Amino acid sequence: MSMFLDTAKIKVKAGNGGDGMVAFRREKYVPNGGPWGGDGGRGGNVIFVVDEGLRTLMDFRYNRHFKAQSGEKGMTKGMHGRGAEDLIVHVPQGTTVRDAETGKILTDLIENGQKFIVAHGGRGGRGNIRFATPKNPAPEISENGEPGQERELQLELKILADVGLVGFPSVGKSTLLSVITSAKPKIGAYHFTTIVPNLGMVRTQSGESFAVADLPGLIEGASQGVGLGTQFLRHIERTRVILHVIDMSASEGRNPYEDYLAINKELESYNLRLMERPQIIVANKMDMPDSAENLKTFKKKLAENYDEFDELPQIFPISSLTKQGLSILLDATAELLDKTPEFLLYDESEMEEEAYYGFDENAPAFDISRDDDAAWVLSGDKLEKLFVMTNFDREEAVMKFARQLRGMGVDEALRARGAKDGDLVRIGNFEFEFVD
Repeated sequence: MSMFLDTAKIKVKAGNGGDGMVAFRREKYVPNGGPWGGDGGRGGNVIFVVDEGLRTLMDFRYNRHFKAQSGEKGMTKGMHGRGAEDLIVHVPQGTTVRDAETGKILTDLIENGQKFIVAHGGRGGRGNIRFATPKNPAPEISENGEPGQERELQLELKILADVGLVGFPSVGKSTLLSVITSAKPKIGAYHFTTIVPNLGMVRTQSGESFAVADLPGLIEGASQGVGLGTQFLRHIERTRVILHVIDMSASEGRNPYEDYLAINKELESYNLRLMERPQIIVANKMDMPDSAENLKTFKKKLAENYDEFDELPQIFPISSLTKQGLSILLDATAELLDKTPEFLLYDESEMEEEAYYGFDENAPAFDISRDDDAAWVLSGDKLEKLFVMTNFDREEAVMKFARQLRGMGVDEALRARGAKDGDLVRIGNFEFEFVD
């Protein structure tokens, strides 16, 4: 089984805020002691950090749940609870983080050490010292901590490489990578020897350097899931230059020009923007019989099918086995890289505008529906947040929550929908009677 993993689905849960405390001063010589309950501490965030030492998402194969610690509860003497430490999760360079529910991209992590908060910890609840007023100098009210953000994420690794090698199986991509870099890809005389992307660094004679990725061979229908193509085409997306390797000897009975057209069709079908990347045609296996004649035919057909004003792609005849023509190819690749800008993988419409999913201020504060047992059901982010943060062990806190509902217009809305005195009203698992 391959140890390369480039997709993963995980769940993250930030820490809840600590509950606020209800406490009072009780010193012997301090009359009329007032409130003294402190606030709860902040819950820990879940933070992704790029680690250049990681190459795959294998760490997420067996560990799919990440939960940060909650903040400490508030204490007496007005002391705050301690905030929880953030949970740091290391990811490889080139990891795209997507919200699994909405499909929106949260971030694209490409720089070593780059950080991104994928789940925000809840704030601590307020202690009763915060609720003291001249009318109520000794309140028995405190807040529960805010729940930490919880979400499901889809991770996708797109390896960082300047140059991508593409082509049919057994055209010599792995052999080429092995002779131009120190990489040691598996090489064999059968299809799909390469089943995972291989990465290597090239240094030209002039001192230029760039990263090259050898991808598993493509076949017709790869963009629709045939072979291994659709699984690894994503890794071409970050490359700036594509080296299109073609077996010019036609040793497997295929036509080199038809191979060239078929692979480009798969690249275009997978992602139209892949065709924006400049290509260099690598005519491999020129040490074999018939290669020179096939190259002449290839060039002729290529010229015939290009418009007069279109610039023909560069063609470099090489032999990976005898190392013929490699230095010229690498110099031309480095020169093309210098002229080619970075390609943005995502536009603004695909990116999440705001990473933190708090409740939407513009959304309705609550929603009313009817359950099967005729109970009225209240829902909505703002209302549910107030509910969760209410300490129902204290009568004053319950009365405060009732006033908040009335202020939001819940009573009037229920009355308008036909609610009568004694009707059952439900918020989550909490039930109470409607009083008209």
